Amino acid sequence: MFRATILTLFPELFPGPLGTSVLGRGLGEGLWGLDTVNIRDFSDNKYGSVDETPAGGGAGMVMRADILAAAIDSVPRNDRPIICLSPRGRPLKQARALELSKGPGLIALCGRFEGIDERVFATREIEEVSIGDFVLAGGEIAAMALVEACVRLIPAVLGSASSLGEESFEGSLLEYPQYTRPREFEGRAIPDVLLSGDHKKIAEWRRKQAEDITRARRPDLWDEVQKRGPIRSDKNKDETS
Repeated sequence: MFRATILTLFPELFPGPLGTSVLGRGLGEGLWGLDTVNIRDFSDNKYGSVDETPAGGGAGMVMRADILAAAIDSVPRNDRPIICLSPRGRPLKQARALELSKGPGLIALCGRFEGIDERVFATREIEEVSIGDFVLAGGEIAAMALVEACVRLIPAVLGSASSLGEESFEGSLLEYPQYTRPREFEGRAIPDVLLSGDHKKIAEWRRKQAEDITRARRPDLWDEVQKRGPIRSDKNKDETS
C-alpha cells in the first residue's frame, strides 16, 4: 500500500485537503496511508527550536542538520524515496507522480525558514522536487500537492480509470475544452460536434483543440510533441508532462 510520511514542523496541517473528497474516502478505506513526524520532537532544547543563524551571516534562520537527520532516520524507509520540497529541485512531472504512485509511497521533508543545512543532503539520499518557480513559506502545501498527484493515480482511489487517460499531462497535449449542460450559456452554445454522436469526429475535434491550446499556451510542450512525432490517432490522450 502507498504510504506517505510527512516530516514537518506543523503536523496539524495534515491531512488537510488530503482528507476530503475522494482522496479522503480512499484514506478512510485503507487504499493509501498517511502519517506525520513532528521535527520539533527531535530538538535538543526545551524550547523545541530546530534552527540556527546561517553560517557566514545573512538574513533568516537555517534548519539544523543534526535535528533533521535524527527525524529522517526515525522513519522506516521501506524502499520509499525521501523527497524534499524545494524551489531548487527538479520540476515535478506527471511521469514522476505516476512512477511514485506505483511504489510503496514516499517520505516528504518540509523545509521552513531560509532553508536546510546542506549537509543533510550530503549525508542522506534525498530527492529535491519543485512544484513551480515560486517560493512558499514552507514545504507543507507543496507536499500536499505532491501526495495528491500520486494518490489520485492509485487504482480505485479516483474511481474512473478512463478519466485519468484524458487529462492534462497524461498523454501528449494539454486538455481539450470541456462542456456540459445547459446547452446554451450567456449566448454561447456547446459546439455542435460534441452533440453529434459521431465519436470519430468528436475525437478529431478534441485532438485539434488540444493541439491548438498546447501550441498557444505551452510552446515548450508543443516543441516536445513535435520532436516525438505524430500523435497516434487511436489514443485520445490530451496532455503532456
